[in-house]
Amino acid sequence: MSNRKGTTSVGRKILMALSGLFLIVFLLQHCTINFLSVVAPDTFNEVSQFMGTNPLIQYALQPVLAFGVFFHLIMGIYLERKNRNARPIKYAMDKPATNSSWMSRNMIITGIMVMLFLAVHFYDFWLPELNTKFLKGDMSGLNAAGEYRYMEEMAHKFSNAGRVILYVLSFIFLSLHLLHGFQSAFQSVGFNHNKYTPTIKRLGNLYAIVVPAVFIFIALFHYFNQHA
Repeated sequence: MSNRKGTTSVGRKILMALSGLFLIVFLLQHCTINFLSVVAPDTFNEVSQFMGTNPLIQYALQPVLAFGVFFHLIMGIYLERKNRNARPIKYAMDKPATNSSWMSRNMIITGIMVMLFLAVHFYDFWLPELNTKFLKGDMSGLNAAGEYRYMEEMAHKFSNAGRVILYVLSFIFLSLHLLHGFQSAFQSVGFNHNKYTPTIKRLGNLYAIVVPAVFIFIALFHYFNQHA
C-alpha cells in the first residue's frame, strides 16, 4: 500500500511539473507577443488578430491553457497541504533559512498571488474578448475607425496608474515563484544531472528575472508613453 501511495505522490508531482513547464512555454510566447506592442505595434495587432481568430488556438489550445492554469493551482495547493500534513514538526525546528530558500518554502503564497493576478488579467482582457467574439459575434478585430483594436485596448488598460502598480507587483511575485519553480519542474520529471543541472538553474534564474522584467517594462512603457 505504501508503495502505491508513493507512486501516486510521484505521479502527482510529475503532473504538477509538466503543467508548470507548459505554462512556462506559454508565458514566454505571451511575453514575446506583448513586447511587439512596444517595438512593432502594427505587427502586434496582426499577431493578436491571428491568435484571436485561429480555430486551432481558440477551440483547442485555449481550453488546454485554461485547464493547465487551474490544474497547476489546484494541484499546487493539494501537494502543499499533503506536505504540511506529513510534517507535524514545523519548519522552525529544522532551521528553514539554512535548509531551504524563502521561495521554496512559500511557493503556495507566490502561486496564489500569481493566480489572483491572472483573475484580474482574465477580467481585463480574456473575458472582454470572449464577449466580443462569441456573444456579439464580432471576429473582425476592428474598432469603430476600422483599425485593429488590440493596441488601443492594451494602451487603455495601462493608462491607469493603479492597474500598472498591480501588474508590477504581480510580476514581482511571478519572478519569485519562477526562481524556484523552473528548476523544481525539471527535477520533478527526473532531469537531475551533475553536468546539466547547474546550467538549468542558471537558465531558470535568467528566465525568472528577464521575462517578468519585460512584462513590467511593457506596462510602464505604455503608461508613461501616455502620460509623457
